[in-house]
Amino acid sequence: MSTTETNRAVAKRFYEEAVTQGRLEVLDEIIADDATDAAGPADGNRGRAGFVRHITWLRSAVEGVTATVTDTVAEGDRVVVYWTIDGVQRGEVFGAPPSGRRFTGQSISTIRFRDGKIVEYEVLPDRLGIVQQLTA
Repeated sequence: MSTTETNRAVAKRFYEEAVTQGRLEVLDEIIADDATDAAGPADGNRGRAGFVRHITWLRSAVEGVTATVTDTVAEGDRVVVYWTIDGVQRGEVFGAPPSGRRFTGQSISTIRFRDGKIVEYEVLPDRLGIVQQLTA
């Protein structure tokens, strides 16, 4: 398997196993010790612990969260992931108070790899579309 294909596979594992299934132990295999989660809380986005905090928050704020990878583009040490999030809001999301509403949103993430592990994670979600569904 080529490096770009390995990186694609790791990116998919992140969404399928860690986010959707809540298997946080997988992060030990796929996240570098010095990784940065730019989508996580600014005061604690470093290393695996930052990813654990982010995913733990997401899984508590969105009941039954499902992160589905719809496409990937890989080149060099980067993978761009197009993915969909789906679930029921139980906690604050993008400033919207808990509504109990089901929502679906599109996101694009950029993930940088080193030696087959994630070292940088950034995400651009459709915040407006999600908040409109939660507050309509």
